[in-house]
Amino acid sequence: MRTYLVVIDESPEAEIALRFAARRAVKTGGGVEILALIPPQEFIAFGGVQATIEDEARQRAEALVSRAAGTLMDEAGLRPSVVVKQGEPVATVLKRLADNDQIAALVLGAAQSGPPGPLIAHFAGVDAGKLPCPVMIVPGNLDKDAIDRLS
Repeated sequence: MRTYLVVIDESPEAEIALRFAARRAVKTGGGVEILALIPPQEFIAFGGVQATIEDEARQRAEALVSRAAGTLMDEAGLRPSVVVKQGEPVATVLKRLADNDQIAALVLGAAQSGPPGPLIAHFAGVDAGKLPCPVMIVPGNLDKDAIDRLS
């Protein structure tokens, strides 16, 4: 099945990318995979503190993914697959793309202003010609009607 991989965080542009991917999936008979990234934590000498920090990061990511999955179910009737991974963001996304040959596109949201985030900078630059699928960058200034019209 054609799957759109969306990397989400707590930014408004991630929500826009998710909406775009959901609309494309509905129109193409595909699915959506939501990837929440937990950045690697700096090492802290006290193991209990380190474990608490990592657990809190995982809980935030899982809550974010749950909200996003609920939104997809409510608005598009799609049940996304959900993946929460800890690690360096670019390497984690590359591994996910390599591990799932059903991914038809990597969908990323761009902020309304400022320089591109590290994922967009990397996947639209350094690795753009080496990826196994297209990268779709959804502008952060699009409203719901524009997204629906364009997707």
